[in-house]
Amino acid sequence: MLSALAFCLILAAYYIIRPVRDQLGGAVGSSQLPLFYVATFVAMLLLTPVFGALVARFPRRRLLGWSYSFFILCLLGFIPAFLAQDRIGARTLGVVFFIWVSVFNLFVVSLFWSFMADVFDSRRAREVFPLIALGGMAGAILGPIVTSVLVGLMGVAPLLWVSATMLGLSLVLLLRISVQRAQGGAAEQPIGGSLWAGMRELWSRPFLRAMAILMLLGDGVGTLAYALVADYAKVHFASTSLRTAFYAHIDLSVNLIGAFLQLTLSRWLLVRRGAVWTLVVPQLVNLGLLLMVAIGGHAQLALLGIGVPWVALMMVGTRGFMYGMTKPASDALYTRVPRETRYKGKNFVDTAVWRLGDVLVTSGVSGLGKLGIGLGSIALMGAGVSVLASWVARKAATAPDLAPEQGSEQCETGHESIA
Repeated sequence: MLSALAFCLILAAYYIIRPVRDQLGGAVGSSQLPLFYVATFVAMLLLTPVFGALVARFPRRRLLGWSYSFFILCLLGFIPAFLAQDRIGARTLGVVFFIWVSVFNLFVVSLFWSFMADVFDSRRAREVFPLIALGGMAGAILGPIVTSVLVGLMGVAPLLWVSATMLGLSLVLLLRISVQRAQGGAAEQPIGGSLWAGMRELWSRPFLRAMAILMLLGDGVGTLAYALVADYAKVHFASTSLRTAFYAHIDLSVNLIGAFLQLTLSRWLLVRRGAVWTLVVPQLVNLGLLLMVAIGGHAQLALLGIGVPWVALMMVGTRGFMYGMTKPASDALYTRVPRETRYKGKNFVDTAVWRLGDVLVTSGVSGLGKLGIGLGSIALMGAGVSVLASWVARKAATAPDLAPEQGSEQCETGHESIA
């Protein structure tokens, strides 16, 4: 419950500021997204060895403290920047904030799940990770509500105080968990190793390699949806407030679907069937959604008397299944790898590889648009990617370098049958 509450606060802190970031993408359309993502990818590459050095040198309690404190100070540092927005320039501040929020989200969330994989064994992880992720969904629902209620009363700058406070409370809970779960002091020793280990292990570990490819393919579909929705928002919403509200509604829908999945199908699949189907099902859902967009194009579907574009439904579905099913399953697999891989390897996949996929997909969408290739053809290409991602997902869940499951005769039997 402490872990779920901590993750609730982390995602609430993020989703308070996310609509402000996303409306910037809607303001410029998909043509400018490659620039945003290239800059974010470069920032990830620069921070990866810094994070590796921290992991090698500090025990996990100090690692959590230093990392989260850094992002809290950054949040507070943006407050005077937003107060001086007229002098700095909205575009300059907007680009910097977009990049920083992207880095903030990936590093903070990745470190949280690395820590969770360090304090739970594989059997327990399959039982509790969907419930911990459900706590995160509660925070992801709370964040947009807080933003929509307070932004009109307080403006943007004071919201950063609220976000920093929530992140600080989450750090207190994580440090308490670290103390409670420390056994014999071994887990509190520095991990050691090379600061470049995350990059090096990508080539030496079949599991990590499969997870990186799955990240590129699976996130590629999500980024494709994001780019198509950015184009839609640019055409249909002229003001900042309308775009922010549109993206806040998408976030709320995504998180409601994710919460429903974590309460129902995801935990059942993880406990009863293991990680294989829990990773494969979202890719099949992506396939169906992309085929839907390929057929429907920019048409709208009437839901409760409101016209909802197909591309928005695709974005809601792909992200809802990613957060509600793919993430709990993939994070549970990291309990079966060495500690250095949990922190350094996982962080590199969840940050640098993720943003590399964003760069490739947004650049590809922009290039295909300039060549005159329409939405239907792009969606069909994405459907082909989803088919490949389904195969890679199965390979990742059955990688030969994963340690055996703990305390589950059913899973051991399943691994024997696969072998």
